[in-house]
Amino acid sequence: MFRALTTGALGMSAQQKSVDNIANNLANVGTTGYKRTTIAFQDLFYENVESSKHGSAANRISNDAPSLQIGHGSRAVATIRNFSQGSITETGNALDLAISGSGFFQVEMPDGSVAYTRDGNFSRDSTGMLVNNSGLPLADQIEIPEDAVGVSISQEGIVTAQMAGDGTAIDLGQIELAKFVNPGGLEALGDNLFSESEASGLPFYGTPGMESFGVMRQGFLEQSNVDIVKEMVNLIEAQRAYETNSKMVQTAEDMMSMTNQIKR
Repeated sequence: MFRALTTGALGMSAQQKSVDNIANNLANVGTTGYKRTTIAFQDLFYENVESSKHGSAANRISNDAPSLQIGHGSRAVATIRNFSQGSITETGNALDLAISGSGFFQVEMPDGSVAYTRDGNFSRDSTGMLVNNSGLPLADQIEIPEDAVGVSISQEGIVTAQMAGDGTAIDLGQIELAKFVNPGGLEALGDNLFSESEASGLPFYGTPGMESFGVMRQGFLEQSNVDIVKEMVNLIEAQRAYETNSKMVQTAEDMMSMTNQIKR
């Protein structure tokens, strides 16, 4: 009965983390480039309560019969991120970019390291650099001249600007994408950014549209890949599982109360 109490409590804790994760997914349903996550659970260690090999040899059914084992509940062990493509929506903003296919934009962090993102909501800062919503510049260091009247970005990531006056086009650089063997192993940093980890492996680079990299879409943004209906179904399942575990705790407590009443 004491084991049932702790097992039920652990089950409630695990389902609470699942509900917290679902709430985060739903909160980010409108976040550009957000990728939904799920919680992975794992059963805890088992206790050998009784061996099937006890008793005389004549009473044993089989030497290979399983022992009586009782588990100790479950726990949340990992967050799994789904990097499936989100829907692509037209914005009309020339500096908005979406990746149709695989790959990540690279942005430079304040400490000089590189972070990765699917959020292509870029703008021009006071110095002319192409930056994200947090003011972090693209690692490709794309600088737009002050007298540029238009910016064009090809599907291959080549950035050109049309200049005022004669309308000539000048080359501003190439946007390069990064890929990972296991993108699900990337570490989330917040602000739509990820960093590499041992689980993700080292990044490899390429130009959009080549070597299995996605193509660039100017004037579009990738939306969140959260499915509201699926998340609501998952929420109901987690709520029911939490309720069932709470009833298990109550049942164990009632059994203990009955045990205490035996002598009365």
